[in-house]
Amino acid sequence: MSKLRRQVDSAIGRVKPALVRIQVVSAEYNEGREVKMQAVGSGAIINREGYLITNHHVAGHAIRMFCTLSNREEIEAELVGTDPLTDISVLKLKPEKPRAFAAAGFGDSSKMRVGDYVLAMGSPMALSQSVTLGIISNSEMVMPRFFGPFARLKLDGEDVGTLVRWIGHDAPIYGGNSGGPLVNLRGEIIGINEISFGLAGAIPGNLARNVAGQIIARGKVQRSWLGFDVQPLFKHAKEEKGVLIGGVLKDSPADKGGLKPGDLLLRLGDFPIHVRYDEQMPDFMRLVTGLPIGEEVAALVRRDGKEMRLALRPAERGELYPKQQELKQWGLTVRDLSFLAAREMKRTRVEGALVTSVRPGGPAGEAKPSLDPRDVIVEVNGAPVKNVQELIDLTRQLTEGKTEPVPVVATFERKADRYLAVVRIGTRELKDPGLEVTKAWLPVEAQVISREIARQLGKPDLKGFYLTRVYPGTTAERAGLRSADFIIALEGEKLTASGPEHEDELSALIRQYDAGKEVELTVLRDQSEMKIPVELVRSPRLKREMKKYRNDDFEFTARDVSFFDAAEEQWSSDQRGALVEEVKPGSWAELGSLYVGDLILEVEGSPVENVDVLKQQMERIATDQLRMVVVKVMRGIHTLYLELEPNWKN
Repeated sequence: MSKLRRQVDSAIGRVKPALVRIQVVSAEYNEGREVKMQAVGSGAIINREGYLITNHHVAGHAIRMFCTLSNREEIEAELVGTDPLTDISVLKLKPEKPRAFAAAGFGDSSKMRVGDYVLAMGSPMALSQSVTLGIISNSEMVMPRFFGPFARLKLDGEDVGTLVRWIGHDAPIYGGNSGGPLVNLRGEIIGINEISFGLAGAIPGNLARNVAGQIIARGKVQRSWLGFDVQPLFKHAKEEKGVLIGGVLKDSPADKGGLKPGDLLLRLGDFPIHVRYDEQMPDFMRLVTGLPIGEEVAALVRRDGKEMRLALRPAERGELYPKQQELKQWGLTVRDLSFLAAREMKRTRVEGALVTSVRPGGPAGEAKPSLDPRDVIVEVNGAPVKNVQELIDLTRQLTEGKTEPVPVVATFERKADRYLAVVRIGTRELKDPGLEVTKAWLPVEAQVISREIARQLGKPDLKGFYLTRVYPGTTAERAGLRSADFIIALEGEKLTASGPEHEDELSALIRQYDAGKEVELTVLRDQSEMKIPVELVRSPRLKREMKKYRNDDFEFTARDVSFFDAAEEQWSSDQRGALVEEVKPGSWAELGSLYVGDLILEVEGSPVENVDVLKQQMERIATDQLRMVVVKVMRGIHTLYLELEPNWKN
């Protein structure tokens, strides 16, 4: 066995027990809705307590997560914290009983060199754990500037390349490898795989370990902020040292400390600055974001050929985009305004609820004027709205116990303008559509005998209707009517239907009689005419008349089974259940594989007779907040059990 093979086997043996496949249900927000999506990524357990590291783009928006270990054991995990600026998330396994887990250790990524062998480990394409072998191709890979500003890797508005200088390697990775470890031949994690552009890119292990440590310690990464924009020295600049200050935000620490656009920053604290190439920028930005918050730091700058010393006091940077939430009653998704986002929007205050998306046809979308993304709601009925939670509380107070939408006056700001709009907030309960006027009905389906059909049958004068179906168990079947009969007369009066424009003739004639009346049909069968008396019945409820139930937790709508449903599906006449009529895309129902057309037979083992029973069962489930709901459905000729796994919001 070759030396390389022995090293590879040893490295795999050390890391594989810590390797996990992560199945994620995450939330995205668009068109005024929280949309759930499923994805799969990779990760590695990094301590025996069950903390594991992966990418933010894998787990940063997770609602539910399940991790499959190398022994195929599946354990639920929770999100401890996430950092979009470096694309790192930390999860913690939640076993039923406390236990110690196999963990992988970090190596020193700064010691890796071009040409060193590396192993990319993970779950590509959601397959079981796999390993690929390659070499480090570039130890300081960055996004080339000529790609342009729109080709940057941005997550939740954060430019990952600001702090990350990737380890480029040629070990093949694919979708699903994201978050998996890049491992040296000693079996140490020296990177977290993230991107692939033909050449793969991994977040350096030293940076990932630092970020993960902060998240484990306090649930987030704390960074400093000075409020300036910088760029490398010009290609033909005479200066040998420093970085160019491109811009300074008003009232920022840099502005208050006297820094100006065009200054050349030569030293920050104890660190000399030299940024001539893009590859050097992440090191500088990590220095800036790692300064002690609130403590004065000395800055040496050159301005107009003269050096001067300034004192800067870094502030806490904070997150750019706080978590979004859906407000069903408004048809909106919203988030709080962060300090940085407010600055980008040229706002002096962070108060209000920032609209991120609007549901077409929803309350906010139908208001005049309508609310749009990037509007900021600041008041409702004159009451100030400082943040999203206050908007949620106000909405609950205004809509609690109401079955109809409630008109409110919303005050919102759009750039420098301030608007008023009446928004009818709340959700309207589905009402029983009621019965249409019941009339006499012949329990058959029929088509017009067209002129062309009559000619082809050799009976050019034949007019009337061809029976396509006789409903079983009805008065029509008991009277002896059959499919393929021709009805040519009613009560001795010949029918005149001979084209599509006459398709309502038979039903219109039937409706002239009372239900319970017996009528005589003249039928042509096998070239013979016969008289068949048939008792008319009351018309069944149509599909659109059936009672409906909409569940807003799982986002599906079901209705009672109609006579016509049973006939079309060839169910027995006493078939019970609730027929699924709508499943919202990206809902918990869709993620659980509930489909339109499914007939719900049971929920948590209890029979579902109709939508009233279904409503009672779902309300009880919401009260108990079950972590998993088992639903039995009939789909075609099959029955199956579905697992719906909601994430209840208190």
